[in-house]
Amino acid sequence: MKKNLNAIVFAIAIVFASIILGHAIINRNKKAGTISVTGLGQTNFTSDLIVWEARFSQINKDLKEAYADLKKDKETISEYLKSKGLNDDVIVFNAVTTDKNMKQNYSSDGKYIGQEFTGYTLNQTVQINSKEVEKVEKISREVTELLNKGIQLYSMAPRYYYTKLEDLKIEMVSRATENARLRAKSISENSGATLGNLSIAQMGIFQITGQNSNEDYSWGGAYNTSSKEKTASITMKLTYEVK
Repeated sequence: MKKNLNAIVFAIAIVFASIILGHAIINRNKKAGTISVTGLGQTNFTSDLIVWEARFSQINKDLKEAYADLKKDKETISEYLKSKGLNDDVIVFNAVTTDKNMKQNYSSDGKYIGQEFTGYTLNQTVQINSKEVEKVEKISREVTELLNKGIQLYSMAPRYYYTKLEDLKIEMVSRATENARLRAKSISENSGATLGNLSIAQMGIFQITGQNSNEDYSWGGAYNTSSKEKTASITMKLTYEVK
């Protein structure tokens, strides 16, 4: 009786094992799966906003005189910029900063003997925000003309921006998505599979670099402000079902 029971249990085990093995073979032969591809959207564009800054200063032991001299320089600079065709609404003079200058004194044998007041340095910057990019570029190069009027104006490099950046991002995402879809379709057709539904879409980091530059992409996203001519790019990673 015991031998017969063992034989029955063994037979049942064989049946279950056959069912499980058969199911595994069937699933293995199915062609269902996924394919992941990365598409690139890229375009060149020209900046439509320029920001240019310049700094001027006065040094004087008398603080009141220093402020008066700086005010005269400000008026002269403002008149100069307006004579170049700039409107009041794009010219911004930032707050004056004041530094107290001290000279460190030492004796002939190198011992520190205290400090001496040498005067005040007053600094002010003028900032231009304009969509007249070429005009402001020209002014930034010619501003040394103010030296002839006794004003030392230290010009900084212009910064360039694009005011339609959000529209550009949407366009780049669309291009990157279409590029990835075409790649996925080509791969699936060449492998004898059929492209199914999109299951996952992952957007990469938006990058802006100078045109024809060797700038590296950043994990946080590059944002070039030194070049007027720029290149925008973004990647899209898509995962499709395939049959």
